[in-house]
Amino acid sequence: MEQRFVRYQSTTPDAKGRYLGIFALANRLAKEGGLSPEDWGLWRSANDFYDEAYITPEASFYTAPGAQAWFKLTATHLISRTDFYIDLLRRHDVPCSAFYSSDPGAVLYEDEVQVVVVPYKGDGE
Repeated sequence: MEQRFVRYQSTTPDAKGRYLGIFALANRLAKEGGLSPEDWGLWRSANDFYDEAYITPEASFYTAPGAQAWFKLTATHLISRTDFYIDLLRRHDVPCSAFYSSDPGAVLYEDEVQVVVVPYKGDGE
């Protein structure tokens, strides 16, 4: 099957068993004070770009257990800007990887650039 979606996330689950996405991982670093002033400014600028570039789904979509956001591979203007987050996390020894799927789960929300899904039972990540 053709891969249609990508998710950048932690390679290991957190204490609650979730595989956090790169935005949550980077936001955690910033919130915990783990960023230099320069990195904090770059992180803030990157987050501002994403906040303006596309709709953030309502928080209610994330109340479903295991809910995850995936980019559509056609959203190249958004995907190309994830390199900053990947590099930031690498420099802070926070492992993350890209995961690709043609069908990542049951769709809770969808727009032109993303889906929010609940992974199917048995999907490890």
